[in-house]
Amino acid sequence: MRLDREKDALLVVDLQHDFLPGGALGVADGDAIIAPIARLAPAFTTVVATQDWHPRGHVSFASSHAGRKPFETLARPEGPQELWPDHCVQGSRGAALHDGFPDAAVTLLLRKGTRPEVDSYSAFRENVGPDGRRPTTGLGAWLAARGVRRVFLAGLARDFCVRASAVDAAAEGFEVVVLDDLTRAVFPERGAGVDALLAGVGARIATSAELDV
Repeated sequence: MRLDREKDALLVVDLQHDFLPGGALGVADGDAIIAPIARLAPAFTTVVATQDWHPRGHVSFASSHAGRKPFETLARPEGPQELWPDHCVQGSRGAALHDGFPDAAVTLLLRKGTRPEVDSYSAFRENVGPDGRRPTTGLGAWLAARGVRRVFLAGLARDFCVRASAVDAAAEGFEVVVLDDLTRAVFPERGAGVDALLAGVGARIATSAELDV
């Protein structure tokens, strides 16, 4: 698969300390993808890195809901909310991108989940808020203005923020390629369901070895 430096973009999702082994919400083997992503990033003119950037007391934290525990699902009027350990709190080390990801390669750093009452998995839109809407982050328009036609995704976690970003990228009209070997999942056993969802929106699942850089 030949890359087009001007029309392809790399979207690197949440390579943050709290999502890596030893972090508050560590994804198993997540650290294994840092070096290969770092090697790949310079092949793209446009590289977007996302960063969960939650205020204290964020709606996604189990600690924000009396009697609730991490990994439970809370029923809310706007839809189900997965509950997590406190993670990626604004300004904390856990929220910082891993040093192994080259800052010089990043064209845009996009922070998400910044509003206390609204979660945000996708790089393109927030989750459904109390008003029933999913506000855009503006990323789709920004990429389009740069002439990007195809988005390659890598990062954490495959079954949440990578998956949601891929679905929304397709909805924005981009060709979507998920670099499977450069992602890891919170719940690997749900992989078939994620694969079916990605296929349903026309996203391609590939590996970095297939890229002609």
